[in-house]
Amino acid sequence: MTDLSTSYLGLALRSPLVASASPLSQRVDGVRALADSGVGAVVMYSLFEEEVHRQQLHDLMVSETHENVFGEALTYFPSSPSTDTGGATRYLRLLEQSAAAVEVPVIASLNGSTPGGWEGFARSMQDAGAAAIELNVYLVPGDPHTSGRDVEDRHVEILQQVRAAVSVPVAVKLSPHFSSTGEMALRLDRAGASGLVLFNRFLQPDVDPEALVVTTGVTLSTPGEARLPRTWIAILRGHVTASLAATTGVDQPEDVAAYLLAGADVVMTASALLRHGVGHAAVLLEGLEAWMRRKGFDSVDEFRGRLAVPVGVDQSAYERAGYVTALAKARRTYGDPVASRS
Repeated sequence: MTDLSTSYLGLALRSPLVASASPLSQRVDGVRALADSGVGAVVMYSLFEEEVHRQQLHDLMVSETHENVFGEALTYFPSSPSTDTGGATRYLRLLEQSAAAVEVPVIASLNGSTPGGWEGFARSMQDAGAAAIELNVYLVPGDPHTSGRDVEDRHVEILQQVRAAVSVPVAVKLSPHFSSTGEMALRLDRAGASGLVLFNRFLQPDVDPEALVVTTGVTLSTPGEARLPRTWIAILRGHVTASLAATTGVDQPEDVAAYLLAGADVVMTASALLRHGVGHAAVLLEGLEAWMRRKGFDSVDEFRGRLAVPVGVDQSAYERAGYVTALAKARRTYGDPVASRS
């Protein structure tokens, strides 16, 4: 019998497949369905920084409206200003209900880009039953005067603020666009990140030349997008103490196996579940078990990181060697365009 159990953020999980943040977790029934499908944990849909700030502003306005009422009427002062149905309040209520409804860990997700104001709400998430918190730092430096170091420092500052406010593990969902992804991972690891999620997919607007407008939209990931995060997971394995979570490009069981071979502690998916339905999680896990039996592995621990970059090897040279080999193979397959013109 194959053993799919694993550990992520110090949490014991029954399987390495994790449902990442998506609309599927916007209802308790959705969270319960994800848990019933066999995933090891569920990451709630993201609560955005803007919603937290809007909630805080609402609370302040309610308090200030009543602050000058004479002392004998103190019972008129609202006992809890956050009793409206705003997004932040709804999120906490859903988080609390979901954590109580399932046996797998429920991980809260905070999406933002600026320091300050996250700590209090992170504590509220912890109090509502979150087993961990995933920081989705969605920071696109559109100002050309913003330096790369400023962007990196902001990630670390946000992590440190939230980490100091809670006792549950905190993971950081990273962008693939740092000039030195490895050093950024090491900085976050040293700053107390319990896990690193590789990678975030930024919204990429496009241009419609007929309508003369800028278009936006969210597309589901495809297996071809998994190569970049898989490369960095293979490089970082053994160099950080934080757990490594893979996300992007997971659609079939072999995608899960490939990420684990590269060194991922867990493999997250949302696109596959949105594309094929929640029941596809069982397909992924059954396929992973079948692959393990075929390869003679009894547990995930037996093969995790088997194809990671060996510790002590010059990673840059290792990657360049792979690049040169790939080019040589491409020339053999497609021919050398320079030679063909001579």
